[in-house]
Amino acid sequence: MQKAAAEKSDPIAAQLAPVGRETVQDRVYSELRRALIGGLFEPSQVLTIRGLADALMTSTMPVREALGRLITEKALEALPNRSVRVPPITLERMDDLLRARILIEGEAIALAATRMTAKQISTIETMLGEWDEMRALKQKKDVDREVTLNQAFHFEIYRACGSAVLIPMIESLWLQSGPCIRVAIYAFSDAGEVDTAHYHRTIVKALARQDAREAREALVADISRPFVFLRNKLEADSKKGTSA
Repeated sequence: MQKAAAEKSDPIAAQLAPVGRETVQDRVYSELRRALIGGLFEPSQVLTIRGLADALMTSTMPVREALGRLITEKALEALPNRSVRVPPITLERMDDLLRARILIEGEAIALAATRMTAKQISTIETMLGEWDEMRALKQKKDVDREVTLNQAFHFEIYRACGSAVLIPMIESLWLQSGPCIRVAIYAFSDAGEVDTAHYHRTIVKALARQDAREAREALVADISRPFVFLRNKLEADSKKGTSA
């Protein structure tokens, strides 16, 4: 009853999973982190401690602590009124994030190319099959499912890179990129863009051949596309606003 009431009163509550009593601080942090990576929160969206605590069905203390950690990680920004916000999209921020992702994730996939087993290749091929099934339903675009599959696909590859240092760095970059990627997905949809799974298929083929150079190039094309698309859209919108 309490969960249902929360869902009716707050749309965020319908998408955040309640946390239990054990290790509440870590579970609140993990849930907010998952939401940011998945793009649940929009760029520039203001979040309040009380609002998040109600949505997560917990007290304000673990939320406050989790927000502090996320602010330190540059995933959120503190505001003067003791609330926080998701960082706004700016051209400088997008360029910075893309540059870092190309460097870090490009190295990770190059390392993974010579390490991935046949079983791991089969796993990411299965994910592509799930993507095809989702698209074949021809129902309303399931952005949450698309984001989840995309994340699972990439991290299945990155975990094979053999570097314990690179993975946390990649997670941090995805944490900061999540809101931008969600906006880009909607922008793709509005523009009638084709499905992006073919970029992933190119990556899989390169990995199956253990071609590190081609795998890196395919990845760069994949992760650059939403950033470039969104950058062009923001520039176009800015020109329209100036001429209006």
